[in-house]
Amino acid sequence: MVWTLANKRLHSETALPSPPATPTVASHFRKSAASVGATYAAILKASRALGPVREDPKKTSIHLVRTTAFAGVATRKDTLILTLKAERPIRRSRVIRTEQASAHRWHLEIRLCAPTEVDAELKGWLAQAYALA
Repeated sequence: MVWTLANKRLHSETALPSPPATPTVASHFRKSAASVGATYAAILKASRALGPVREDPKKTSIHLVRTTAFAGVATRKDTLILTLKAERPIRRSRVIRTEQASAHRWHLEIRLCAPTEVDAELKGWLAQAYALA
């Protein structure tokens, strides 16, 4: 950086970095296996069977929104982490993390590796989360 007395401003000799690109749904799958995209498609199909759903891509995840977010999807190389809103904790082996978000809301994290894991049990949890949004 250079300080010039002529105009009394601080100038940079290098260009400022451009702001990061706005995340897209597709950008979340660039480094993921095809099975991750297929699993996301199964989640989206099951969610849309419940009613209108809007995809809201964020920097680190994709929110699935009815009126408010009812689910979040974070992609990994070979899996995805589905976070669902819930009224109470659910104690099942496939729920890898349970967190109390507020007095009457819980967040459940479920690791999914294949579209076949979007089964009747998971669809039931999606429906409960959708109802809360």
